[in-house]
Amino acid sequence: MFVALIAVALAVVTVAYPVITHHKNAASADKSRDTAQNGPAGPAVLPSKHPTAQPSKVPGTVSSKPPTVAPSKKVAPSKKPASTATKAEPSTETPPSKAEPVIGETAAGPAVAGPCSGVVIKPGQNAQSVVNSQPAGSTLCFASGVHRISQTIRPKANMTIASSARAVLTGSVPLTSWAKSGARWVTRGTLPSAYGMSGQCEDNKANICHLREQVFVDGTHLTRVASLAGVKAGTFYADYAGNAIYLGSNPAGHAVEMSKTATAIESNQPGVTVRGLTIEHFASPAQAGALVSGPGWTVKANEVRWNKSVGLMLVKANNARIDRNLVHHNGQLGLGQYSSLKANVTRNVITYNNTDGFWIADWESGGMKSTRSSGTVSSNLIRSNKGVGMWADVADDGRVISSNKIVSNAADGIRYEISRNGVIENNTITGNGFGTGRGSGTSLWDGGGINVNTSSNVTIRNNTVSGNVNGVSIQSRTRGDGPWGRYLLRNVHVTGNTIGMTGGTQATGMVQNSGAEVPAGQLTFSANTYLLDKLAAQRFAKFGTKLTAIGWRSAGLDTAGTFKMN
Repeated sequence: MFVALIAVALAVVTVAYPVITHHKNAASADKSRDTAQNGPAGPAVLPSKHPTAQPSKVPGTVSSKPPTVAPSKKVAPSKKPASTATKAEPSTETPPSKAEPVIGETAAGPAVAGPCSGVVIKPGQNAQSVVNSQPAGSTLCFASGVHRISQTIRPKANMTIASSARAVLTGSVPLTSWAKSGARWVTRGTLPSAYGMSGQCEDNKANICHLREQVFVDGTHLTRVASLAGVKAGTFYADYAGNAIYLGSNPAGHAVEMSKTATAIESNQPGVTVRGLTIEHFASPAQAGALVSGPGWTVKANEVRWNKSVGLMLVKANNARIDRNLVHHNGQLGLGQYSSLKANVTRNVITYNNTDGFWIADWESGGMKSTRSSGTVSSNLIRSNKGVGMWADVADDGRVISSNKIVSNAADGIRYEISRNGVIENNTITGNGFGTGRGSGTSLWDGGGINVNTSSNVTIRNNTVSGNVNGVSIQSRTRGDGPWGRYLLRNVHVTGNTIGMTGGTQATGMVQNSGAEVPAGQLTFSANTYLLDKLAAQRFAKFGTKLTAIGWRSAGLDTAGTFKMN
């Protein structure tokens, strides 16, 4: 039976398509559509002198013993100074870590915060005044109730800002004095002056995602519209020139609030603990956080929700520990990390972020994004965010992404982009990448469950990757220079993973720009298990050539892998 399957598979002609130039800026350029997967048929192009697959005794399965692998040849140096991006780094050779259980939604947030014993802050008190009155190292405990924060709380070194009573810190103000205005209701005098745009919106014609003032009715987030004519039930329009807010439903008898204060807690003082708080309705600008961690902070068991831009942000927060937080329904991004080394993000639940329409496919919206940082992201649940699940971008160095459950995010499950020295291991990554907005697509240029983009020294091992728009997408693009030289796709190892591709156009493989060619031996696939709808399906691609399982192996990829019909 298997011999017949091989014969059928080898009879399928592998088709080469031209590779066209494809360039993507680090944060904001539109993704051009690459047609390398769908262009006109050309001659078969397969590397020669690769081992032939040996038949397995199990029907419907291709496997073989690992072949002897000769050392790869060194790449000849260019005339430019050598970049450390092309050198193997020890960090990618670290032994696999033990898979840890993913956090459950009931095991995070204020319910697991524990007690607080210290100076009590009651609703109505000015929290920053209490902070100012206490020495460094003090513990301040927010009492139960709603605390309206009109001034950012700036803790002193080693302070604890906590609550054991589910205190709510809100950045919103009540809106009153409503008047009927035709079929709408209006209040005046609460908006700031008009301000400039920052960020990129999914709707890049209306461009309203950057506007910071959200409106809530009885705690329900209203949808912003771009014009007075668009106002209907469940929406609002903010007229900054006229300093007026319009609703489409009668606000009488309802609590109407508008987010106003930019940030709840932020300080560059070290050693602060923030625990047990609910932080909501803060009007931070794009890429800024409602809760901003500093160096050596412990941010644990908080609920960070319904803030305008980033829920929880790390800025120059070396050695911070972010643990057991519920981070959900924030307007742009759940959690951001910038210029923060050795920060650990563990056991958090990061869900349903990007409620305010930032660009899903290719701007920093969704679950978590880090830049110029390092540390571990482990045992988190990252689910149903409108964007990338976990995105390491722009000079992350030494990032470990392990033991997370990353499910149903609109863009890639994990994206490792223009960074280096990464380990992606023991994650379960399912149902990601099916966003349909601008820049979304189904080719390997558009990503997959795991997407490595122009990065070096990356190991992808022991993950379960299934039901995503694609399996593992390895992309080489022209991306310019970074802090250690030219960004290049080099030394990427994909090993020991289970990769399911059973529907649609799902594929695993590599694509490259003209001008971003990858030397032989830099990308290896070994000992992976592939679950396929059929062995003859062309679910693999190597630089524009579509391949079946047999073709993938004949091209020298996963000669020790296993291919199964699911």
